[in-house]
Amino acid sequence: MAPHNGHFMNDAPDSDPSTGAAASHLARNLANLRHTRALTQESLAKAAAVPRSTIANLESGAGNPSLVVLVKVAGALGVPIDELLASPRAQVRHWPGSEVPARSKGRGVRIRALVPEPMPDGMIEVMDFEPGAVTAGTPHLPGTREYFTCLAGRVNLTVGGDRHALAEGDVLAFPGNQPHSYANADAMAPARGVSVVVLAKAGT
Repeated sequence: MAPHNGHFMNDAPDSDPSTGAAASHLARNLANLRHTRALTQESLAKAAAVPRSTIANLESGAGNPSLVVLVKVAGALGVPIDELLASPRAQVRHWPGSEVPARSKGRGVRIRALVPEPMPDGMIEVMDFEPGAVTAGTPHLPGTREYFTCLAGRVNLTVGGDRHALAEGDVLAFPGNQPHSYANADAMAPARGVSVVVLAKAGT
C-alpha cells in the first residue's frame, strides 16, 4: 500500500508476528522514554515535527511507521532508532556519584539531586549546609507544596517572615510560592536536609 501522508506505510494490522512484536516494543519504549524526559505527546510531536496523532498511534502499537518518522522521533528523544525498536530491557540505570547533578547555592549550601531523572510533578534534593550556611529558596507557582526534612544538625527555615527551628528528624511543610530561606543554625557544625517539592500545574 502507498504511504499514508508520509507518516505510516500501512494503517492495517500486520499478521506477521515479528512486525507485531516490533510495534509492541516501539510502543513501550516510546512511552517509557517520553515519560522519563517529562514530555507530553504534544511536546514530543512538536519536537519531532510530526502530528500528535502519530505519537499516539505509535504508543498504542497501531500502524507501521515509516523510516522518516522513526528518525524524527528518535532524534527528538536523543536516542538511536534501535533503542526504540529493541526488546524492552529492565529499566535500570546506575549513576556514579560524580555524575549525579549537583550545584552550589547561596553561601555554603550544596544541593544534589536525589532523583537524577526528570520528575514532571516535582523535585527531590539533598541539601548540605556548611557551618553557618544560608540560602534563599526558590518561589514556585501558587499551589506548590514543599516539605523539608532535617536529616542532621539544626536548620532554621524562614517562611513568609516566620522562622521555624528544625532539629534532626523534624519536617516542615509550607506553600512553595511563599518567600522562604534556609540557614544552618550552628556556626560550628554542618547540617543536612531533604527538600521535596510537589509542583502545582500552571492554570490549575
